[in-house]
Formats: sequence, C-alpha cells, structure tokens
Amino acid sequence: MKSTLKKLLPFAVVGVISGATTVGTIQYFGHGSNNADQSYFTKGSNVSFAGMNTAAVGDDFVKAAKTTVPAVVTIKNYQNRATSGGGRASEQDLFDFFFGDPFGGGGGRGQQRQKQQQQTPDNMPSGMGSGVIISPDGYIISNNHVVAGASKLEVVLSNKKSYIATLIGTDPNTDISLLKIEEKGLPYLNFANSDNIEVGQWALAVGNPLGLNSTVTAGIISAKGRGIGILGGQGKATNPIESFIQTDAAINPGNSGGALVNTNGDLIGINSAISSTTGYYQGYGFAVPANLARKIVEDIKKFGIVQRGFLGVQSLDLSDDMQVAAYNKQKKTNIKAGSGVYVTGFGDKSGAEDAGLKVGDIITKIDATNITDFADLSMSIGSKRPGDKVQLVYLRNGKENTTTVTLKDQQGGTSTRTKADLTVTEKIGAEFQGLDDRTKAYYGLTSGVVAKNVVEGSEIAKAGIVDGYIITEINGKPVNSQKDVESLLSKFTGTGQIKYMDDYGRGYQRGFKMP
Repeated sequence: MKSTLKKLLPFAVVGVISGATTVGTIQYFGHGSNNADQSYFTKGSNVSFAGMNTAAVGDDFVKAAKTTVPAVVTIKNYQNRATSGGGRASEQDLFDFFFGDPFGGGGGRGQQRQKQQQQTPDNMPSGMGSGVIISPDGYIISNNHVVAGASKLEVVLSNKKSYIATLIGTDPNTDISLLKIEEKGLPYLNFANSDNIEVGQWALAVGNPLGLNSTVTAGIISAKGRGIGILGGQGKATNPIESFIQTDAAINPGNSGGALVNTNGDLIGINSAISSTTGYYQGYGFAVPANLARKIVEDIKKFGIVQRGFLGVQSLDLSDDMQVAAYNKQKKTNIKAGSGVYVTGFGDKSGAEDAGLKVGDIITKIDATNITDFADLSMSIGSKRPGDKVQLVYLRNGKENTTTVTLKDQQGGTSTRTKADLTVTEKIGAEFQGLDDRTKAYYGLTSGVVAKNVVEGSEIAKAGIVDGYIITEINGKPVNSQKDVESLLSKFTGTGQIKYMDDYGRGYQRGFKMP
C-alpha cells in the first residue's frame, strides 16, 4: 500500500491546504474512542462509541457536529505587501505550484504575484484557514502554513465574533501553530488518544473550506502513519515529522488547521494537506495526529519552543523500494527492501551510537511501536523530548537485540531548554555568511552578510528577509560576519532595526523583535 501511494504521488500533486496560501481561492469565491478525554487542561469521563446501526451513526454525526462546530474558528492572515514580495518563492508561488494557476493566466509567477498584490486591498486578508479552540481561555491550534508570514491574525468564531490573535509559537517540522485570543468561557475540544484510532473508523472534518464557514464532512480513517514528503519537500521543515492520519472525509483549501474528530466530537487530528491532481478534494486528506499536535502546543506554551528528542541516526526506509534501489546503486551495496529502518550512519553525539547501535542495524521497534518505515520512526521519536529514554529493538545479522537509548537534542544535550537558552541564530531564525569583496564591489557596499537557512515564520522572515538577501546593518551598526551578528544580538531584547537588500539591489529598513 505504501509503494502504491508513492507511485501515485508523482502525478497526484500533494498540496498544502490553504491558510496563507489560498489567496486565489479567497478572491475567486470574493469509531469513536473508548479512552478518557485528553483535554489540553481538563480530563473528562470515558465516553464509549455508539452502535453501528444507521440511526445511531446519524445521531453520532449530529452530536459530533454540535460539539465541534462552535470550537472551530476561521483564521484570517493579513500580510504586509512589503514582506510578501521579493525575489524568492512566496506562499502564493507554492499555491501556484501545487494547485495550478487560480487566475488561468500563464503570465509567469512574477507577474502573477504582482497581479495578486494589486487585487488584494490592505484591508483584505492574504489568506484564510481554520483553527481549533483547545481551552476555554482562548488557546487555538492551527497549522504553521495558515499563519506563515502574517503581520496580523484575525480569529472569527462560529458566532461571527472577531478577535485579533497573538501568535504564541509555530513548528514548521510538524506544521503546527499555537495562537491565543483574550476571552473566557469559550467552547473547546478535548484531545482524543490518536494512537488508538483504527482504519475504517468514522471521522468528521470540520473547517471553513472555500470560504464556506462551519462546514462538516464525514468519512473514515483510510490509513495511519502516512509520510507524504510534503513538509521537507517544500524546504520549510529542517527535521520534518510526517506520520499523517489519512481520511476520505472531504477536505478542501481553507480546511487547513481545522478539526478531524471522532463521533464523540473529540479531536483526533489537525487537517493539514491533500493529495490531488487539481488542488481540490479527490479523496485523500491528511491530518496531524492529535497526540503529536498536543505535545507540540504543550511545548510551545510551557517552554516557548518545541522540545524535540533525536536518536542521532542517519537512516534508510526499507519499505521504500525506490529509496533502497537508489541507495544500493549509489553505495554499491545490496540491501534488501522490506520492513524497518536501516542505520546508515550517525550524527555527532548520537544517543543511538552511545547505546551500541552500529551501521547496518535495522530498527524494528521503539517502546510499544513497531517500526515498519521512516514515518513510524519519525512519529515515535519526534513526539518525545531530550532526556527521554526509549527501549529500542533492532536486528543485527538477523538476530534481535534490545537496548535503551537516551534521546538528545541537536546540540547533544539531554535537558529541556527555553527561549532564553537559544543561540542568536535560533532566536532570529537564520544563519549568516560574510560577503566576498567582489560582491561588495558589485553592489557598492562596505559591509554585509548573506542570510541563509531562513526559518519560515521566524523574526528575520517577518522582516521580509529570505535566503540570499544581503543584510548591511543591524541596529545602526555594520555587520560582516556571523560573529558580528551574534555580538550585536546576544544580549539584545526588544525591537531592533535591520537594513537589507533584496535580489534586485533594492534597499529596505525594517523592524524586528528579539525575544
């Protein structure tokens, strides 16, 4: 089944559903769980699945819809045109790539972007998506791509009441974001235990597709643990976690960030993507599992950043025949395709290597989770924090072995960190490389660094900077190296000023915030 989906994907385009990417759409349209509730703040009583006769299922759909609709909101993403343009791929470029040209023009992406900016007044959102209220005091979960690039976020409840939201934090690696509005006594959804959902179980998708508020669609869980390559494929996730719930409940642009619920109205996933040849519903929708989404927003709320544990292995997905064949050809090896994850190497300060793993071992189980492919591995490790210990089962020369691995962060640490512990690069969301003399002479500059690996939604990105832009001054002082940037910002907090040039040599001065 995994290989079938992968064969289908080259011509069935996988696209992020809307949020900040549905400009064209906005303009065009002008078995339930027996587990205890896992609310973000409260724990309720057990609720069991109703009978399978037609009347009972219908009743369950009504109950679930009545529970869910009031807790699902519309999110409007407003962007400064100064920060949405530029010489690099924008969110709208991605919309064109995945969904096709919504204007039917064909005049080129640069002309397309210019046309949209002319057609989008300042008081109109650049995109719209959905979100789910997860606490009575106004915390809302959504997708990262729904809020990306926003200068202002407006939340509209199902009763049409509107609020300006604060963005608490985002995680491009899971496509999850956390927002907050100032209100009390709001309706909210409980988190279900998404590990216990079953293929064939009923599911309802609730959101605001195509500008149609409070839309409920029904289907089943079609598959679990899907890795579709969309987060890393767009270059926005440095260490993507993809283990999506697949559903055939109708999901369209605008559903992004909305709720996938069971028949009790409990949250089992956050709708995020579709696989489609047109960009619209064709029966393949994907949602971030509730357990992973819940862990991400809890990290953001408690620590300000996501706490992510790593095994520290480089690996090969044995379930992917094409990956295995390509690896064998490149490395001149004869690894057999099958089930599990094959260890091809280790990172620095690897917890797995410390625990005794070697190149050639095949990881088959982590704690209670069978590891059949990389999506299983990604989910089982990515949902844990540095310092957590996992029991890992692996095959070496056909013999099964077990070891305990202490997970580390990317710096090799085993303790949690807060925003105060972050490096300047992590805080501002970019790396910097000094300009050579030839480039300085070409642009007539006496100073400058090139921005690299700019993180989507980061403080530097909010100022309108993308990879390749040249930063000449920070807070009125010239910068010529990564060290210069770190020296200026290591103890700086609050609002600063940054001067930079885009691809065309046009100069800008923008404000940015340092936490």
